[in-house]
Amino acid sequence: MATATETKSVVETINKQIANWGVLYVKIHNYHWFVKGKQFFTLHEKFEELYTEASKWLDELAERVLAIKGRPIATMKDMLAEASVKEAAGDESADQMVKTIVKDFQTMIGEMRKAIEQAEQAGDHTSADMLTGIQNSLEKHVWMLEASLG
Repeated sequence: MATATETKSVVETINKQIANWGVLYVKIHNYHWFVKGKQFFTLHEKFEELYTEASKWLDELAERVLAIKGRPIATMKDMLAEASVKEAAGDESADQMVKTIVKDFQTMIGEMRKAIEQAEQAGDHTSADMLTGIQNSLEKHVWMLEASLG
């Protein structure tokens, strides 16, 4: 059974990912709305898939924090302050959008590895399993997005 300190640490780690997914939800919507060029139809659809997934992870992570008696980050101000990923600049080309998402996902994959280890050390296998599933999804997206860049 996790100590209060271990649980607090897991909550903080998950909250960072809630912040990342909250920022990504808005960022990927930006890309969905403003993508232009030859890749428009493909990327417009892909970005919709990604922001829909962001919404799912955002909700599941927040509910997990509540289940372990924590308090999930729930304001954009707090998400922007805590997130490792940054907002869209607003003037990215289609390729820049894809490269930025790949970079964001790679950052999050590194954070997931640490978060999974932290949850395991705390004996919180449910959180570790959830984070592993998210990491798996991110790794697949990175592979596909990088392949689309050529």
